[in-house]
Amino acid sequence: MSYCINPQCLSPVNPDSAECCLSCGEQLLLQNRYRPIQILGEGGFGKTYLAVDEHIPSKPPCAIKQFHFLDHHVNRYQKAAKLFRQEAVRLEQLGKHPQIPQLLAHFEQNKQLFLVQEYIAGKTLEQEFQQKGIFNEALIWELLRGLLPVLQYIHQHQIVHRDLKPANILRRSPLALEAENALSEVVEPILTRPGISKTSASNVILSSPSVRRKEHQWVLIDFGVAKLLSNTAINQTGTVVGSPEFMAPEQTRGKAFPASDLYGLGTSCLYLLTGVSPWQLYDEVNQRWVWREFLTPQSRVSERLGVILDRLVQHSLDRRYANAEQVLQALNTPKTAITTRTPLKPPSRPKQQPSLAQFRWRLPGIVTQFLPGLSQPIDDLSSAVGVDYSKLQHFLAAQNWKAADEETWGVLCQALGHPKRCYLHALELKQLPSQDLRTIDRLWVKYSQGRFGFSVQTRIYEEVEGDYAQFCDRLGWLTYNPHNPSVGFRFNRSAPIGHLPSRIWIIGSGHWWQHAQIMSEKVVECGLV
Repeated sequence: MSYCINPQCLSPVNPDSAECCLSCGEQLLLQNRYRPIQILGEGGFGKTYLAVDEHIPSKPPCAIKQFHFLDHHVNRYQKAAKLFRQEAVRLEQLGKHPQIPQLLAHFEQNKQLFLVQEYIAGKTLEQEFQQKGIFNEALIWELLRGLLPVLQYIHQHQIVHRDLKPANILRRSPLALEAENALSEVVEPILTRPGISKTSASNVILSSPSVRRKEHQWVLIDFGVAKLLSNTAINQTGTVVGSPEFMAPEQTRGKAFPASDLYGLGTSCLYLLTGVSPWQLYDEVNQRWVWREFLTPQSRVSERLGVILDRLVQHSLDRRYANAEQVLQALNTPKTAITTRTPLKPPSRPKQQPSLAQFRWRLPGIVTQFLPGLSQPIDDLSSAVGVDYSKLQHFLAAQNWKAADEETWGVLCQALGHPKRCYLHALELKQLPSQDLRTIDRLWVKYSQGRFGFSVQTRIYEEVEGDYAQFCDRLGWLTYNPHNPSVGFRFNRSAPIGHLPSRIWIIGSGHWWQHAQIMSEKVVECGLV
């Protein structure tokens, strides 16, 4: 199979023999060499593809990162391309480390930027967590000891990863480890023979993508969003890069330090121990972490590990570990025995009695099952791209406003071709199918009796003549985008008119506040006001 990387292509899947896309005519081979065959991942900055290198007879696999530019301003693109080329030089050096994929190539094609990296077989910690469940203390110790040296290495090379989370930490597959270890047993004696310097031998062993060590099972991936630790990156406000749930507070202000990666490592550990989003593990009212309250009796951690995790996730930089060396020193202090436990399945939610709203949401399903003639009122749930809006309908009918708001985020992502809970750029709203926007807004307006909906917000936006501060004041929103974007919203009927849907889905970078203007223009275009 060949996969077309043109973002506008409607049918990207092509046969192996195709030279050009059968749907849009785009050339399939990148640089006349790399053939993308499937998507590996997708985010706000671009897509990652699995590809094969057709210049090598065995056609080895590789990973290709494609960077999207929603803003096609010539000067901004040229600046981005210049920074991209500078960063590629750094990434090439980083790839010599056995826990970082090796950079194979970088290039520009059709005003798009691409990185080609070594493909490593394995599963991310997010995938492993979803399959096996909550991590125990022994696994967290193993993760910390395995990953901190690679963070130490990248920080010494003046790079901050800025998006450290379970989805960007890979565990090599056992079969790949066996093959690599067997090869290292053959290659190392040759490289360490008399006459070959220790320096050159170690460089070959370290840099070869095939020669890896068993202890290097943890791999740090997705350096496509990494940023150089230059004066610009440290001392000036820059672009917000990262996943907000795991992101250090200073990153929401466009700044990143080595300690920012340590914060991401800490929040990742808390998530893997509890199965709960880091946002829910922090008490905003009392300004403290409450992650211990979400541990099950079988997954309690020792006081020693708890102290280390607490310091990793301190909001204040002067109270957090400053660098990986400090954490490694804490790990290497005398330790008590750790009991390995069988992983537990992640709890869906803390146990509690179902609320009236939850029961009301279940009621339509019960009625439909036993009394088909009395099912939900018929709503137009049409979608131009196949999105299922029945869940949103049920939440709104039950007036479960918080669940409906989160589901709205999910369906917006799906309507734009993204995975659920993917943060969106304001400019992406222009691509939202009109039919889907009408369905979402119609459901909100109907079940809130005209209090909530995008069309309600648009009328208010027009009344304040596009003044975003006044718009937020009328809706009861904060005028800034906080670290936790769900802060400041009220999920009940007493909330101000137009308060919902919220803006939790907007990515906090660039001119994020333009979402109101762009959404209002889209609502008018759809004839909703």
